[in-house]
Amino acid sequence: MAMRARQKIRAPRTGFASRGTDGFESNWNDLASSLRRIHTKDASELSFEQLYRNSYNIVLIQRGDELYERTKQLEKEWLCEQVQKRVVAGISSSLLLAKEVVDKQDQASERRAAGERFLAVLKEVWEDHQLCMQMITDVLMYLDRVVAADPRKVSIFSAAMALFRDHVLRSPIEPEGQTTVADVFKSTVLFMIQLERSGHMIDRPLIRHCVYMLEGLYETAAEEESSKLYLTSFELDFLKTSTAFYQAEGQRLLETADAANFCASASARIIEEGERCFSTLSPLSEPKIKEVLDNELIRKVLPEVINLKGTGVRVMLDNDRLDSLAKIYTLSARVDPKKSHLTAAVQKRVIELGREINAASVALAQAPAPSKSTTADAGGQKKDKEKEKPINQLTTSAIKWVDDILALKNKFDGILGKAFQKDQVLLSAITASFSDFINSTPRCSEFLSLFFDENLKKGIKGKTDDDVDTLLETGITLLRYIKDKDLFEAYYKKHLSRRLLMKRSVSMDVERQMISRMKVEVGNQFTQRLEAMFKDMTISEDLTGSYKQYVQKMGDPDQRRVDLDINVLTSTMWPMEVMSNTREDQVELPCIFPKEVEIVKQSFEKFYLSKHSGRKLSWQPSMGTADIRATFQRSNGKTQRHELNVSTYAMIILLLFNEVPAGGSFTFEEIQAHTRIPDNDLIRNLQSLAVAPKTRVLKKDPMSKDVKPTDKFFFNNEFQSPFMKVRIGVVSGSANKVENQDQRKETEKKMSEERGASIEAAVVRIMKQRKNLVHSNLIGEVLSQLSTRFVPDVNMVKKRIESLIDREYLERISEEPPTYGYVA
Repeated sequence: MAMRARQKIRAPRTGFASRGTDGFESNWNDLASSLRRIHTKDASELSFEQLYRNSYNIVLIQRGDELYERTKQLEKEWLCEQVQKRVVAGISSSLLLAKEVVDKQDQASERRAAGERFLAVLKEVWEDHQLCMQMITDVLMYLDRVVAADPRKVSIFSAAMALFRDHVLRSPIEPEGQTTVADVFKSTVLFMIQLERSGHMIDRPLIRHCVYMLEGLYETAAEEESSKLYLTSFELDFLKTSTAFYQAEGQRLLETADAANFCASASARIIEEGERCFSTLSPLSEPKIKEVLDNELIRKVLPEVINLKGTGVRVMLDNDRLDSLAKIYTLSARVDPKKSHLTAAVQKRVIELGREINAASVALAQAPAPSKSTTADAGGQKKDKEKEKPINQLTTSAIKWVDDILALKNKFDGILGKAFQKDQVLLSAITASFSDFINSTPRCSEFLSLFFDENLKKGIKGKTDDDVDTLLETGITLLRYIKDKDLFEAYYKKHLSRRLLMKRSVSMDVERQMISRMKVEVGNQFTQRLEAMFKDMTISEDLTGSYKQYVQKMGDPDQRRVDLDINVLTSTMWPMEVMSNTREDQVELPCIFPKEVEIVKQSFEKFYLSKHSGRKLSWQPSMGTADIRATFQRSNGKTQRHELNVSTYAMIILLLFNEVPAGGSFTFEEIQAHTRIPDNDLIRNLQSLAVAPKTRVLKKDPMSKDVKPTDKFFFNNEFQSPFMKVRIGVVSGSANKVENQDQRKETEKKMSEERGASIEAAVVRIMKQRKNLVHSNLIGEVLSQLSTRFVPDVNMVKKRIESLIDREYLERISEEPPTYGYVA
């Protein structure tokens, strides 16, 4: 404010100016002498206030331009005569001769020491120059204010920095030479960086202070960010030498053929270069040097590292090397958002391991069954447990197949979470790989249903709620992978029906939990029939109670009346093999029940039909059980009684022996004639009653495992058991066994028919809504709608469209392109 006030005083300025140049020269001489003393660090006795007045007076007499130029000339002379010579003197011959990082330790150490001496000199003169120019700028502050109004000129400080750039850094070391101080500085810093990359210690703060110099100098007077000397004269060479170094580094690491070592080294280099940019060079270079790392060390080399034989991703996955996998994932994510090479390697290994599981399952299924003599020696308790195990070798292989897949899934879930950061790309790839190898097994739907069947019958015994939840969730996870969910539904219904009817489920709550999870996963349509089966069982319980009350009200005088628990099943909701009265396309005649049972049967029919007129009951003895009291007259005159839990067919067979005298017998053909039990079921029940070692309630003559039409059967009064209640299981049929080829073909035939109906229903739904549709669009929409249940065959879809046209549900509207219309 004081200076602005003095500008308004005209008289002194005019009077002073009238003295001509004497005032300028006097003031300049004082200033020049003082400026030199500032550079020589002899400014303790100077009056900066007087110096300011001198420069102020010069500007007042309108000689500011001359002061500006003379100050620049003074700084130039100082830099050329004093500073440049001092800097050049600090350059030793070792810095001029050496061009590359040498291998010999002594030569490298000598050059490093020389470089540090040179950098120390350069750092000192630069900091001195900055400090002095800040003091000089304070003295010439008023001049700078005038200069600021002239766009053609820069401030005294900026001009002095440009002079340092031109007359110190860019000055030749020798009068006629081409090498400049900046060239030596650049080669020295690059040498130091190479030394540090090779494992040597360097003076990081010293280099950083020298780099500050390059960041403070500019190519242009405008001092744009992009014109920093660091960016224009150093960084390009730094990146170039770094590119060459990391090209060689990548090949060197590749030659070691150790993927884990590569990952560790590359990860360390990334951290190292980041630290170097902040502590040694400039943060401006961090993204650029990391791009060099990404290109030269990772992007070009990583694909080979991933597939290295003996140490690559395959070995890491097999041995759960999570740290190495995490590093290789991080490296992959840096250079490729899709992680293509890592994803391909993981997918390949998942499919390989999956195929090994598939092959092991086939091998186990074809392996000979364990010898019976071994199990016989294990004791009766082991045999009792053995009855609960899958008898069929195919079933054993099916359960193991699912267990192995779940183990593999758990393994890769752990890797995905701990090493791959739950990456969605890799998650999708792993899911697709699991789906591929699972669905390459034709029986995958059946195997998964058997897995659930085994666990829901006995596998969840003694498990906590959390364990049960985990089991159900892992099973549902596998269900997601299966494409033919309608086939799984068919098998699950079959197995569920047997668990419900035979009362084999450990927990009905868990069964309902399973249905609820399925509904969430695959929709209400999938579980509709399963829920209907549970509903039938609940209604049957109420119906049984109502029937017992009905009998009591009727006042039945028969004290030995058969007690009946009934399950009434809706024929359209339960599996056809349970509800069907046909075998091999031939209608079966109904089974002949004993008169005691027939009376109760007719009584229930009367009770039921009185409540539900118009319905028809079809009895299914193959799915029932019975508790009967049996009396055994020993040859020694003693009597032994047991309560036998048997199948309904076994009950019918045993009650036949009430009609024959002691010692009497029936042949196989006679039993069949009296009961009309189907051959297969009759054989299995007779084997259970007369062949199984611990449940021989009947004797067979001749004694053999197979049952022939002429075989005779006697009631075995010598039957013994340590238990009062004896459960006689039926020799395993297909209840919990993998289907044989014939059964498989029958199931496939039924599924083909059901799928045909589903396709037709989807076509009609779509056409009813769209009215007209081009063939290709119709096919696409049908495939999309049905993909949640199964993968439709395009040829089948075409055939069903033709069938709908023949039956006049659809019509052809156009041939080019083929177009269909809905017929209302």
